[in-house]
Amino acid sequence: MPSAASTSTDKIIVDKSRSHRNKAVSKTVRTTRERLQTGQPNAGSFDREMLGLYVSAVMQGAIATPMYIIVVTGIGLYVMKDLNLLIWGLFGLAVNALTLILARKANAAEIPAVRVAVWRRRFLIAHTAMGLVWAIFAITDCRSCSGFSFDFFKGTALLIALATTAMASFMLRRALVATFLPVILALAGAAAIQREPVYVGLTAVMCAALCFLEFMTNRMHRANLHILSVQSEKDDLIAELEVAKSMSDEARRRAEEANLAKSRFLASMSHELRTPLNAILGFSEVMSSEVLGPLNNPAYKEYTDDIHRSGKHLLNLINEILDLSRIEAGKYDLNEDAVQLVDIAEDCIGMVQLRARSKNISIGEQFEPNMPSVWVDEKSMRQVTLNLLSNAVKFTPAGGEITVKVGWTAGGGQYLSIRDNGPGIPEEEIPIVLSAFGQGSIAIKSAEQGTGLGLPIVQAILAKHDGEFILRSKLREGTEVIAILPAKRVLQSLPAVEEAQPVERRRKSFA
Repeated sequence: MPSAASTSTDKIIVDKSRSHRNKAVSKTVRTTRERLQTGQPNAGSFDREMLGLYVSAVMQGAIATPMYIIVVTGIGLYVMKDLNLLIWGLFGLAVNALTLILARKANAAEIPAVRVAVWRRRFLIAHTAMGLVWAIFAITDCRSCSGFSFDFFKGTALLIALATTAMASFMLRRALVATFLPVILALAGAAAIQREPVYVGLTAVMCAALCFLEFMTNRMHRANLHILSVQSEKDDLIAELEVAKSMSDEARRRAEEANLAKSRFLASMSHELRTPLNAILGFSEVMSSEVLGPLNNPAYKEYTDDIHRSGKHLLNLINEILDLSRIEAGKYDLNEDAVQLVDIAEDCIGMVQLRARSKNISIGEQFEPNMPSVWVDEKSMRQVTLNLLSNAVKFTPAGGEITVKVGWTAGGGQYLSIRDNGPGIPEEEIPIVLSAFGQGSIAIKSAEQGTGLGLPIVQAILAKHDGEFILRSKLREGTEVIAILPAKRVLQSLPAVEEAQPVERRRKSFA
């Protein structure tokens, strides 16, 4: 039994321990948000991601560097006519092939965070090796060339190589310096040894270009870090929202299950609740009427009247709760038939007329003529009309007026409107009044307090009929409630269809 009780309890209680599973996500989100707010993302936090982007860039541009080396080698052979440049080209292709092999291994392996620094050093060594290739090219001379044609070609080739390397490797810090620092050192050494203006100029141009491109690549690196940090925060927030949504869905599902179980319980308990109340009402009425003999003590008769009155109030309360519970549990079935909405309104007016006269309240009728029947549950529509009329009589002051209208809507449906000149409802209290067990401040102060279920039942019944309920109210001016039935509920009378003549008779008429 304890285990069964525990199981039933678990079905209606939300598992709040799930919130502890979000602590890691929440901590990551807070850390990321604080880092973004300072405007200085920690570069070390995204070294693995930046290395992955660099490897992807190397793999995507795998054909670019070899093609460029082949083009430079071909033009150099045409200009120099020296096979030593061919050896340089093969050496450059071999070094580039080693870099590509290293990138393929990194792409195939899942690099852990602790191994990122090792892989960065490997790629920087590969860039240094490529820098040695370009340094050899930078100090290559062409003794058979006249003028500055080869020097111009060499300087152009080095600048293009510098720019393409900067664009391809800005995700890897210090890669550009590792590649072209050997080139600058080689040019500076050649300028110091040979003291030729060409090498001095090339050294100055390469230094200036390297400084500028290093500055630009650093900015691009920081911008990429910022993009990664924003993406990280977005992913963390999405994860947190998904967890919160799953918890909300679970809580809503359990709440709906608990509410449905409550509604089914109340709907199934109607007989058990009403039977003892009917006995109390019957016996109290017999005692109050003194059917079996007079009550010697007048106080007893007063008590029996109180018992009977309280029993009726309790029975009405139970009936309203059961009606709403049956609707919520889906057990409120409509027994539809063709009825006149005007007839229902007139009958309900007659039922509340005596109570209205006791308060000197006049009830006016404004019914459009020749209204067709509607296809509804007559009992339910009487309950709707009686609830609305009872509320109007209850809250209308003595000497007030109530107007009941039945007519056509603009869409071809029918409506029932009940308007009073009572105290009205404050605008902010209208949602409260329309909710289950909700009562406005005026209803709470009233001597005739109700259960707060009348209007929710009206809304539910109209919703079952695909209708609509509208409440309009102004403080100290009055209230108007409108029950609307859709056009498909209206039974329009159709003209009779003429019976077609038999074929033989039509033929005779044409003869």
